[in-house]
Amino acid sequence: QPQLMESGGGSVQPGGSLRLSCTITGDTLRHYSIGWFRQAPGKEREGVGCISKDALTTDYADSVKGRFTFSRDNGKNTAFLEMNNLQPEDTAIYSCAALLSFVSFCFIRDPNFRHWGQGTQVTVSS
Repeated sequence: QPQLMESGGGSVQPGGSLRLSCTITGDTLRHYSIGWFRQAPGKEREGVGCISKDALTTDYADSVKGRFTFSRDNGKNTAFLEMNNLQPEDTAIYSCAALLSFVSFCFIRDPNFRHWGQGTQVTVSS
């Protein structure tokens, strides 16, 4: 089974940007759709979006459309989440998850994201 590790979190001011990375080991990234999720204190985990194994399809939550962008480099076994115009309400622990996929699409509400990283903290404050 694959193992996932997130990196790139930190603290930024409102309007700032961060780029998160999700690196997979134990398997090759090209076989997996990658989902991104976040959880703020006292709130349930929220799906941010996903990118299909071949990057032909992305799915974004309404709350991040136009600000967040998914990409991936299968040769480096790494997926990326570019976050722009960050706001305090984006503060959360961000996690990536992998779904073994045989199709060129993904949906963030898919219940089959089974392999999870530990998460990285993103804090947005003035």
